[in-house]
Amino acid sequence: MSNQTEFGAGHEAVKAHLSILQDIIRRMAGNSASCKNWCVLLAAAMLILTARTDTPAYALLALLPTLFFLFLDAYYLALEQAFRHSYNDFVRKLHNGAVALTDLYVVRPGRPVGQQMRVSLRSTAIWPFYGALILTILLVWQFDGLKSLVA
Repeated sequence: MSNQTEFGAGHEAVKAHLSILQDIIRRMAGNSASCKNWCVLLAAAMLILTARTDTPAYALLALLPTLFFLFLDAYYLALEQAFRHSYNDFVRKLHNGAVALTDLYVVRPGRPVGQQMRVSLRSTAIWPFYGALILTILLVWQFDGLKSLVA
């Protein structure tokens, strides 16, 4: 069964392996979207608290969940990209007819996650969203709360 030619694109084990990797990639993308949703929810709640209490310093509290979710989102993005790399490597082996039994059901990132995290932190999937949110929080704090912006 270790014969490499037995593991073509139509083999059930190959299909299952690719499906597992696709599910992981999909789950990481979903986790990234959830990070953004929760971040907006918590930051908005803290900015509402700032407006109701007229205490601009409370706006800075919104930076805590924002920074936490920024790093968590970057981590999920790094995992997603590392598993995409693993998926692409497996498909490349499949096209070259080099898939072996030892390649199947090995589910690990194709790149070191720490290295990929540094790349993810500079990603356009991270900074436009979190940068705008951080800028909004700092503007609310700087301009003495939301009430002074409206008045």
